[in-house]
Amino acid sequence: MARDGYPYIAVSLGAGILLSIVGMLTNSQLLLCTAVLCVIGTVFFLFFFRDPERVTDADSDDILSPGDGRVVAIVEEEEPDFFKAKVKRVSIFLSVFDVHINRIPITGTVEFYRYFSGLFKAAFKADASRKNEQTAIGITKGSRKVLFKQIAGVLARRIVCTVKEGQTVKRGERCGMIKFGSRVDVLMPLDAEIMVTKRQKVYGGITCIGRFKHDE
Repeated sequence: MARDGYPYIAVSLGAGILLSIVGMLTNSQLLLCTAVLCVIGTVFFLFFFRDPERVTDADSDDILSPGDGRVVAIVEEEEPDFFKAKVKRVSIFLSVFDVHINRIPITGTVEFYRYFSGLFKAAFKADASRKNEQTAIGITKGSRKVLFKQIAGVLARRIVCTVKEGQTVKRGERCGMIKFGSRVDVLMPLDAEIMVTKRQKVYGGITCIGRFKHDE
């Protein structure tokens, strides 16, 4: 269970218990029905904030998915902040039913970190990558670079990121989450090989979404 979920679970469960007691003492159907809704909310929060362990046997050339979800876009575009060049982008939409813990796609050093305030458009829309509120984390290892973004959506109003610039990170380790529906983008060099297809289901810290060109 992700720690970020503890306050939501505690409040909804506590409210449900309190309302149940008061509802039974006062014989109030309204309070009892509200208590049931709180219990349903608690179950939802338990489901949403689940944090399963992940083990990968990926190759050192592999770029892993930072989150669970479905691939909604594979495109080439200019990236002006970190790569400052044309890149390949894989966009992954996380529904409320997916695990929302985000994971590091490659081992290396965080050399770029930016927070961009923005809109809260539907995360599966094409322009969400540019216009929505987001964090961007650029990781390098030697000559290899990857930029991944945590992008807020319509319901997602809270991006949690636990890494900072200058930090050494390991592929597959937890690095935060986006609450209540979101999207992650992974930007990689043009010579990287894309290993997924559009609409494919992927899993954070497990699925290889791209592969660096092998160093000769």
